[in-house]
Amino acid sequence: MSSTSDSPALTTAGFQVLLALASGQSHGYAVMGFVDQLTDGRVRLGPGTLYRTLARLVADELVRESGATDPSAPHDARRRYYELTPLGAQVVREEAALLARLVDAAQTAGLLNGNRRTP
Repeated sequence: MSSTSDSPALTTAGFQVLLALASGQSHGYAVMGFVDQLTDGRVRLGPGTLYRTLARLVADELVRESGATDPSAPHDARRRYYELTPLGAQVVREEAALLARLVDAAQTAGLLNGNRRTP
């Protein structure tokens, strides 16, 4: 996969995982916690969804296992850490920009401030 035009469509869960990894490597449980905290508990990535999403992102070369460990973590031997690839960083930036444009359109339409414009 050489460019974002070759990338398959990014799912909502895929974007959330990439967003969680945008600030640095993390393990799956921390990604779930990030999404839960960011959405005030409205979105919860279950383990099945999370690990299927991570597997897809790895296959699409957007994410890779980092090989990092945390020696202070009690059960770190089973914990896998993930990080964005350069392509993953590009894809998440482009998706964030698209979503920002959509939010701007919703704001302009009056959908976010309670004063919806009438046609």
